Amino acid sequence: MTRYELLAQSMAAEIRSGNLAPGSRMPSLRQIIAQHGVSQSTAARAYYLLEQWGLVLAEERSGYYVAELSKPVKAAGATTGETASVDISELVFSVLDAAKRPGIVPLGSAFPSPLLFPLSRLAKSLGQGARSVSPWSTVVDLPPGNENLRRQIALRYMRIGISQPAENIIVTNGALEALNLCLMAVTQPGDIVAVESPGFYAALQAIERLGLRALEIPVDTDTGLDLDALAAALEKHPIRACWFMTNFQNPTGVTLSAAKKEALVELLAKHDVPLIEDDVYGELHYAPNYPPPAMAFDRRGLVMHCGSFSKNLAPGYRVGWASAGRFGERVQRLKLMTTISASIPVQAGIADYLEHGGYERHLKKIRLAMHGQRDSMIEAIRRWLPEGTQHTRPEGGYFLWLTFREPIDAMALHRLAIERGISVAPGPIFSASHAFENCIRLNYGHPWSPRIDAAIRTLAELLAHPDVRARS
Repeated sequence: MTRYELLAQSMAAEIRSGNLAPGSRMPSLRQIIAQHGVSQSTAARAYYLLEQWGLVLAEERSGYYVAELSKPVKAAGATTGETASVDISELVFSVLDAAKRPGIVPLGSAFPSPLLFPLSRLAKSLGQGARSVSPWSTVVDLPPGNENLRRQIALRYMRIGISQPAENIIVTNGALEALNLCLMAVTQPGDIVAVESPGFYAALQAIERLGLRALEIPVDTDTGLDLDALAAALEKHPIRACWFMTNFQNPTGVTLSAAKKEALVELLAKHDVPLIEDDVYGELHYAPNYPPPAMAFDRRGLVMHCGSFSKNLAPGYRVGWASAGRFGERVQRLKLMTTISASIPVQAGIADYLEHGGYERHLKKIRLAMHGQRDSMIEAIRRWLPEGTQHTRPEGGYFLWLTFREPIDAMALHRLAIERGISVAPGPIFSASHAFENCIRLNYGHPWSPRIDAAIRTLAELLAHPDVRARS
């Protein structure tokens, strides 16, 4: 990707995120040249691309202005090939905002309990990290990031049998930034991206924001991604990238077998399609060993593996990374052009904890806790919810996926549950076409308590409500 393309991608992201409102004036060519250190030709060609994408309008002798964004992008249907609008953001925001209310039972939360994390020990490492930061760190630790932290992450890769040099690792503001940068590195507006269905709603939001099109690939709750459907889609559509979770997938919790991961990598290599692998839950495995990610089978640099410490160690610290294979340089440049760097003292603090804080002891403790919490929730589901309710049984992470035998309106269940002080994650937020109305995701990442057990019982009562049963 050329420098002007990278610059255009960065400005396009600002427009689609809403940071630059329609009708507002864009920076002048002179301002772009000064701000980004580029030539006049590079700045002009970037604006030309933005015009082509329909994101800016040029007014003679006046400059460039943000255009009105076009209608929501389309998502190719997973089974029918028909299109549906990717307008998931408002639905997601409404659900997430409701789940943040004080005192709510957080069954719909995307995060585990902060009580499970070694926050005091982390604070000690953060202090040590801040004291160790030299004035030159503000320059030296720019992307790809703090050298010691990248070395510690490389050692984590070695533990699962993957040789990954520290220089290939790019530190980011959480895994979500890593995933978004990887997506930006390999796509242009209008491109098709394959996503899981049901799948992580932030992937759909990123596709919506970047002006891409989503192609939904079915996920089986027992075996994971449907590789036959993906193979057919690759033959039919010009897919430019895939965004998949291969370990403890959100929302189902399902994990691809090693054989399926290897087959997935081989299939994508055949079509030369990059895989953005979201592996934020991999460390939360209940079996003795970390299930190898798809990256372990990659020989061509097509897998862009993204991880984070937010789910298993340091929520709120916002430290993630990408090991982006052949696309690493593009990702690193995009990082510099967007948010420049993750917090330098925080990077040093996390590195100190990984080296001296007892990370393995912590992981064993949190895995044991979540394993027990999973079993407690499954027991409550079997005790209180209607007979025939299907649920997954993940071997890691902290999400269960429920499918009800009788038709329900999951959004209505969500609204009624919020009124009773309980959040759930309704199925439609995990689909570009707002499917899975008969499903919900539950979070078991909080210590089990009578209050959570009572919340499951309340959900059983709400399932009988006329609004929830309106579709039967």
